[in-house]
Order: sequence, then C-alpha cells, then structure tokens
Amino acid sequence: MNVSKLTIVTGALLVLTGVTAYLVTGTSSVTALIPAFIGVPMLICALISRRPNLYRHAIHTALVIALIGALGSLMNVVKIGQLITGTAERPAAIATSVIMFLLCVNYVAAGVYSFVEARRRRKPA
Repeated sequence: MNVSKLTIVTGALLVLTGVTAYLVTGTSSVTALIPAFIGVPMLICALISRRPNLYRHAIHTALVIALIGALGSLMNVVKIGQLITGTAERPAAIATSVIMFLLCVNYVAAGVYSFVEARRRRKPA
C-alpha cells in the first residue's frame, strides 16, 4: 500500500475512532474527538498529496501530525495497566488513546520506511 492510501486509511480510522468514542461516552466530552482532530488533517494531507509537486510536503506534514498524535496519546497509554485491572477512572479514554497510539505509530513507521526505501532507490548503484 502506498503512503497516500495509508494516509487516507489511517486518517479515516482515526476519525472513526474519535466519533465512536464521542458517541459511546454519551457525547459528554469533546476530548473523545481528539483522534478525529488528528485524522481530519491527515485526510487533508492525503488529498494534497495527490498533486505530485506537493506529495513529499503533504506526506511529511501528515507524518508530523501522526507523531504529535502518538506522543499526545502517551499520557493515557501508560495507564493501560489500570484498564486491564479494571481500576481505570476513564477506561474509554485509555482505550481510545491506545487505538490512536497504535494507528499513529504504525503510520509513522510505514511512512519513514517508505521514504528510506525511496531514497535507496534514488542512489546510484
């Protein structure tokens, strides 16, 4: 899967995660939409990346957004033990953060790998 398509898939899954979390928590907190706030700009970057002259800039921007999303979700991801033991104050926030973290880290890893491979292909033999 190319990085543009992966950007669309990841952005859409983040939006879906955020909207689902918002609805499941009874629309009581806008913070449940944080994954969507990361996913929407990624989707915009995916659309921009369709222009060949803007591809690298758009995908680099999407990677930065995903990195920010991964780092921002860490404060709840470290509480995963509380979720497993059933002692978490906000289990939905932890679960949502774990999903967001996994999606963002996967995207960043795939994006970095893609750019490393592209650079290798460009080097003269």
